[in-house]
Amino acid sequence: MRYTSRLLPRLSRAGEWFLRSGIHETNGGVARYYRADLQRNQPVSTEITGYAVIALVYLHSVTKDERYLDRALAGARFLARTAWDAASQTMPFEIDPRAFTYFFDCGIVVRGLLAAWRASGTDEFLDVAAALGRSMARDFTSPHNDGLHPVLSLPDKRPLPRDPLRWSRSSGCYQLKAAMAWWDLAEATGDAQFREPYECALAHSLQTSSVFLPGHPEKPKVMDRLHAYLYFLEGLLPRADDGQCAAALCTGIRSVARHLRDIAPEFERSDVYAQLLRIRLYADWAGVAPLDRDAARFEADRLALFQAADSDPRIDGGYRFGRRGDAWSPHVSPVSTAFALQALALWEACRAGQAQAHRHLLI
Repeated sequence: MRYTSRLLPRLSRAGEWFLRSGIHETNGGVARYYRADLQRNQPVSTEITGYAVIALVYLHSVTKDERYLDRALAGARFLARTAWDAASQTMPFEIDPRAFTYFFDCGIVVRGLLAAWRASGTDEFLDVAAALGRSMARDFTSPHNDGLHPVLSLPDKRPLPRDPLRWSRSSGCYQLKAAMAWWDLAEATGDAQFREPYECALAHSLQTSSVFLPGHPEKPKVMDRLHAYLYFLEGLLPRADDGQCAAALCTGIRSVARHLRDIAPEFERSDVYAQLLRIRLYADWAGVAPLDRDAARFEADRLALFQAADSDPRIDGGYRFGRRGDAWSPHVSPVSTAFALQALALWEACRAGQAQAHRHLLI
């Protein structure tokens, strides 16, 4: 895939932010985000490290810059050697303290390790990814057929109480993006047994997705839920050729766009713009929903506004998390940056008539 000079400065600045900002710490882990107002990183997160690994592999795939692959492999080694607890088969939310493990985070870590394995051929990454995938199926499956447990305490692996008003503490349709890791493991390992838990998660997500939005009486909280609901739409991609999944993608894209336009004057998130733009492109490539180019152009233009320009390398080139009215959030986020750089790169490639991106590198 080639990129025009119009895109390259934006992509390059975002990539350099990953390399030079300090968000990727010396132990290989990636901080949850940088607080510009406090001038410090938040603690390292295994989930965010997983996202960063995929983003860096993606950057390497389109630029051929070896610095990105080197940094991606450093992140994968952190996940496989430092964060992974082989004795208890656990991937904690954070390593200090190792108090909780989230189903969603584990799925993103699996996908990050698989991205590093595909790029490097390092069997260690595939082995840990497969072990984590098996533990996800074993530890997070509820015996009551009420969806996957979202959070377990450590070291006892007991489910925490669910909270329907906090999407990350509920067993909602958003879990399907993490469950997609099982589908990817089936492809990578040849073990078809990994398909079954994905199919179970898919069925539950399709049954419950209609009540996920708006899901909260406060508009800013609905914006947060749009981010999560887009995870559901992304998780449908392995089965986009199924009629029910295709219909969910079409109606979901329209629903998210409508809510986003309504809430944005009060609160807008860069990751929501990026995810919506990406799913439009992937749904078009899958032959599910013809691309609404005017809507995609609007979302790309809004998204581009979130890239920070600053003399401080901890900020410059990264993407700000959100904006309330005219006030920017102080959070410079690796996830927002990863989603944004990929969404804008794919949009530019689409405009240039270039080939679609592979789902494996969906960040």
